[in-house]
Amino acid sequence: MGDRKEAGAEAPPAGAAAGGGLSLLSPGEPEEPSAQRSAVFLGGNEVKSRAVVKYSSAPPRTAFARLEEKTDLKLPPANWLRESAKLGPAGTTILGNSKKSKPFSSFGMAYDFIDSVGNDVDVVSDSENIKKLLKIPYSKSHVSMAVHRIGRTLLLDELDIQELFMRSSQTGDWTWLKEFYQRLIDQKWQRKKKSKEHWYQKAILSKFLYYSINGDGAAQPVPSAAEQQEVSSSDQTHDSEGAAWPAPFEMPSSVSEDPSASGQDNEPLEPACIMGHVASAPKEQNLATLFSDGESSQGLKNDFVRNILWTFEDIHMLVGSNMPIFGGGRYPAVSLRLRDNNKPINVLTGIDYWLDNLICNVPELVMCFHVNGIVQKYEMIKTEEIPNLENSNFSTKVIKDIAQNILSFLKSNCTKEGHTYWLFKASGSDIVKLYDLTTLCEETEDKCQNPFTMPVAILLYKVACNMMMKKNQNKKHYGTIRTLLLNCVKLLDKGRHPQIIASANYMLSELFQLDEPKKENSESPLNENSDESYSEEEEEMPDSDENGAYRTSSDPSDDNKAVAVIKSVGELSVPEKYKSIHQIRPSCAFPVCHDTEERCRLVLSYVLEGLKSVDSSIKKESDLPAADPSTPIPLKYEDESTRGGPEGLEKQVALFLDKMGCLQRRNYSSQSGMIPGSWQHKMKLQLILKSAKAYYVLSDAAMSLQKYGRALRYIKLALQSHDTYCCLCTNMLSEVLLFLSQYLTLCGDIQLMLAQNANNRAAHLEEFNYQTKEDQEILHSLHRESSCQGFAWATDLSTDLESQLSVSCKCYEAANEILQFSDLKSQNPEHYVQVLKRMGNVRNEIGVFYMNQAAALQSERLVSKSVSAAEQQLWKKSFSCFEKGIHNFESIDDATNTALLLCNTGRLMRICAQAHCGAEDEFKREFSPEEGLYYNKAVDYYLKALRSLGTRDIHPVVWDSVNWELSTTYFTMATLQQDYAPVSRKAQEQIEKEVSEAMMKSLKYCDVDLVSARQPLCQYRAATIHHRLASMYHSCLRNQVGDEHLRKQHRVLADLHYSKAVKLFQLLKDAPCELLRVQLERVAFAEFQMTSQNSNVGKLKTLTGALDIMVRTDHAFQLIRKELVEEFDQDGRTTPAADSSPSLNREEVIRLLSIFESRLSFLLLQSIKLLSSTKKKISNMDEDVVLKINKQIYSQLLRASTNKSASLSERIDVIIHLLEQLAHEDRAASGGPTQ
Repeated sequence: MGDRKEAGAEAPPAGAAAGGGLSLLSPGEPEEPSAQRSAVFLGGNEVKSRAVVKYSSAPPRTAFARLEEKTDLKLPPANWLRESAKLGPAGTTILGNSKKSKPFSSFGMAYDFIDSVGNDVDVVSDSENIKKLLKIPYSKSHVSMAVHRIGRTLLLDELDIQELFMRSSQTGDWTWLKEFYQRLIDQKWQRKKKSKEHWYQKAILSKFLYYSINGDGAAQPVPSAAEQQEVSSSDQTHDSEGAAWPAPFEMPSSVSEDPSASGQDNEPLEPACIMGHVASAPKEQNLATLFSDGESSQGLKNDFVRNILWTFEDIHMLVGSNMPIFGGGRYPAVSLRLRDNNKPINVLTGIDYWLDNLICNVPELVMCFHVNGIVQKYEMIKTEEIPNLENSNFSTKVIKDIAQNILSFLKSNCTKEGHTYWLFKASGSDIVKLYDLTTLCEETEDKCQNPFTMPVAILLYKVACNMMMKKNQNKKHYGTIRTLLLNCVKLLDKGRHPQIIASANYMLSELFQLDEPKKENSESPLNENSDESYSEEEEEMPDSDENGAYRTSSDPSDDNKAVAVIKSVGELSVPEKYKSIHQIRPSCAFPVCHDTEERCRLVLSYVLEGLKSVDSSIKKESDLPAADPSTPIPLKYEDESTRGGPEGLEKQVALFLDKMGCLQRRNYSSQSGMIPGSWQHKMKLQLILKSAKAYYVLSDAAMSLQKYGRALRYIKLALQSHDTYCCLCTNMLSEVLLFLSQYLTLCGDIQLMLAQNANNRAAHLEEFNYQTKEDQEILHSLHRESSCQGFAWATDLSTDLESQLSVSCKCYEAANEILQFSDLKSQNPEHYVQVLKRMGNVRNEIGVFYMNQAAALQSERLVSKSVSAAEQQLWKKSFSCFEKGIHNFESIDDATNTALLLCNTGRLMRICAQAHCGAEDEFKREFSPEEGLYYNKAVDYYLKALRSLGTRDIHPVVWDSVNWELSTTYFTMATLQQDYAPVSRKAQEQIEKEVSEAMMKSLKYCDVDLVSARQPLCQYRAATIHHRLASMYHSCLRNQVGDEHLRKQHRVLADLHYSKAVKLFQLLKDAPCELLRVQLERVAFAEFQMTSQNSNVGKLKTLTGALDIMVRTDHAFQLIRKELVEEFDQDGRTTPAADSSPSLNREEVIRLLSIFESRLSFLLLQSIKLLSSTKKKISNMDEDVVLKINKQIYSQLLRASTNKSASLSERIDVIIHLLEQLAHEDRAASGGPTQ
């Protein structure tokens, strides 16, 4: 086919040529490539027409020569049938192509202008077919056309019944159509021969046109008989061969995909979508090469002299024209016609001339009149004047109405893509019928009986490819593309065309975007332009009889095989008769996928069909031809200097995959016998990669639904797909390596979640083992190429927790390794951060697992036994995991998680310390150096955690947690040193100092003022610390001898800490026993001080202070009584109250109560003695009152103490009553108000 070149309109607007006499015109200038709009005005009626030449193979226009009168056209000119520079190459001369339109002429144009098909253009056809349709109401001749629908575009081709049935008689093809035609249309069909007049007129016209470009007008001697015979046979050959039907369409031998027809060594076809992603394929990569070898013989060549985009009113048509156009000088563009002067121009001829000029945008018509071949005269007519010629008068508005009505009729009824429709009007009939030949052909059970099947399928495929390549608008047309491809696949035979079917299925899978972000409560963008889509399942339009538009045949007398019938051609002239159904109804062709799983399942169904097509085309070893001993076997050496991609990366990939167990036999060869570089190899790689992505998305969706067994099954299939890809691919792309890293990351997530959800293991196992038939078939196709065991270690469903955590960690490590050696971490920083976070997290989980195991061993171990080797091994494993996890988080500056892992490491150190505490006898036990070492290590890790966080603002919850753990460590260390003092190793003073320092540090990290859920715990901890410090200083004071300054310091510190402890315990509602104990210790402290006093006044003062402390214990007893009442009420209920406090320790209360009663009795007795002895010396009214009350209280206390039958609550009530009396006494003695 000649190279296509863009050109504008071939002529200025109609009416531009000047009138005047005819003479020989000088050669004109080349046509200017400028698109023009021409409007023809006829009696006030305007018909809009615009023609743009998309391609022209004609040389610059030649001026026509005016022949002298009496020139005999029966005599041949000198240049007749000879090539000339003016004429251009043979077959594309300015005289046009004399051959009739080929059966597939519209397909040839559609292939060349694929952008226009499916959306912008309404009709693609030969101009002769367009004219024939528009003349239907005026003509009695028959009309027979094949109609195909591609999107919104209709392709029209002449269906020459005469030639078709002649072929049927010779070959036996199309017998079904011949029988149908004879049965329903013309029972006595026979071939009609063309008359001699027909051949005479053709010869006269041919000679006239050659005369017109000869320039000298001289007749030449008549050629020899042999030459005349050649001319005659040439004309007849053109006429017959032009309409010759090809055999039922087959792929050219070079692209035959039948395994029995050609070997795999051929490189037949690389559709646009075979390599890489379709959307990113270069626009030039299309199926233009599909018919390279068979175009001419199959009639799929665009052999028109010019292709014109003609807009007639609102109808857009891509038209092929061979009309000769002359020009030059004052006549830049004219059409030249030869007319018999004895035969007037009729309407049909006028319409013919007018449409030809409109289509080619020619402003004027030159007619040469002759009588019996003798030139008489010339006449020039403007295009807009043609409808008003005498005997040829017609309305351009009617022609416009006919065009709109025919288009509406065809678009409304030719609704199924891929189907061949037959528009037929019998000679002399007024009825136009439309048949669906595909439906009729299906009854024969042989698709190849319809020669249009293959060209239509290829065109559907090409239009879909073209739309996929338009990145800026392809989503808008996804519904259209899907329908085109589905119809293409439906037309093709799987056994004969596996490559196109595989490629179409891959493109179908590409339509469903698997990596789109999830959009909730919003419509899919694929459905926003549903009016741009159409569906092959469209229902037939309802009858429109009220408008008389058209009807389907239902009358028994009519042909019930017709899809639709125009009852009378006169209807076509009625304005807007079919306007109501002019547009193809919008439909939502792209399926609405309600969830991710449905979308992925559709993708996998297409992938499976593609894999089946590829696998079916691969020859078995037994089918291959035997080797020729004389032909050397080519060895595929690879030049290292020309290899694509960095050599280092390939080695790294190979080492990594070998480590993963993928490439035990890495030779890039297929077990099925696929040849690297063949279309099967390339296509299968893309399909396998697509299946891996789909399974990955399915796994991710199952993961979000917490269906971990199902998620593991899908990620296993994804990794098996990827393993097969690795076995076949010779050069791994970085994008594919990134996919593998993502798959392994998700696999790690799933294994971790399975480890954390062990209670539902049976359900997960059931989901994991389930497999659909589709998955089994895809896996079968994968097994044809590899064992798919490369990543088996990552996808086993283990019942062992340690194993699951270990596999999860290994998955993350593998994902991270891919990012490291392929340098993908810099290109995908977010994914890199996520991988390291997950790796740090799972290492923390493993560390905690080993730590808990060590703690469990420790609890089972007897107290006297030393630390076992198993415990120490678990400590090492746990510590190693924590250390690696900390490194992971530090590498991505994740301060919070770093702090948490440091905190867990601190906890591990505390467990190690606790393990060493039980190694000695309880009675001889001392705080060991090992304990101190591990507790100090724990403190170091907690301090590191705080330094990692920096301030509380970064993460308040973690900050508070670390502070609490640090406080707890100091407190535990101080408590153990205090309770199990290492007196054999350290002096008492040093121990006391270390305990004091540890306690104060514990207080430092225990924030009692911060309002939080932990505040009561902090208050209790602080109160306990003050209590312990006070007790320690109290004990030191008892045991201290000598240094009075130190004794005084201890006395002050003990009193201070007792006071602080009491204040804090009073804030708590659930620590009455602790409050009571502290108060009793304060009383004991007062009693100890009293023993060192000599004067009665001092002793009395101390006693008064001690009794005051006793009075203040009233709050503790009130809390105890409240709890006892609540316990009593709770025992009366059938169910305990939801907010009930922990049960009171009755034994502790009874013990403390007994001590309290004895100390109160002692203090009252001492007070009575001192007051009595003082009274003998000095009489004091206040002291008398105090003495009297003390005696009464003492008496009541003694009586209550002797009552052994009193209950605990009664005893407490008595104590509360006595304390109230003492408080009353204090107020009376101090002159305060009494109640």
